[in-house]
Amino acid sequence: MKLSKLLFTCLFLVHCHNTVASEAQNKPTTNPLYDAQLAAKLGADAYGMKSYVLVILKTGPNDEKISDQEQRNELFRGHFANMSRLAKASKLVLAGPLMEDKPKRGLLIFNVKTIEEAQALVKTDPAVKAGIFDYEMTKYYGSAALMQVSEIHDTLQLEKIE
Repeated sequence: MKLSKLLFTCLFLVHCHNTVASEAQNKPTTNPLYDAQLAAKLGADAYGMKSYVLVILKTGPNDEKISDQEQRNELFRGHFANMSRLAKASKLVLAGPLMEDKPKRGLLIFNVKTIEEAQALVKTDPAVKAGIFDYEMTKYYGSAALMQVSEIHDTLQLEKIE
């Protein structure tokens, strides 16, 4: 009799342990560093992520045709001014040149939900309009912290690009 009670107790404890362990695996963990106000401000979901549109700038059909250096300089000044304007409007969250040779030239990440919204923004770039750049787009799911890159970058930039 004592042996059966002991066996029953052991089986009961194993069952309870397995139930608690199973429930713990299915229960999401919470982050003690979580900042609900910042998450809301940046548009983060429960994982700290959000949707963007990723753009790869590629060499365009008129890149080699536009050989006048003053014209190219003017187009690139407009390109940088446009990126600055879009960043200040919180539409462009990340941009930069790709370090490989042509055809891929740069990367842009737009704070928009649709490809159509991103196309409208990229078409405001004078270098795209002139055909120096062409582009590919895809939806991207990344950290909502990207929304703070521009703000932080301003504190790091000793010289402005013009």
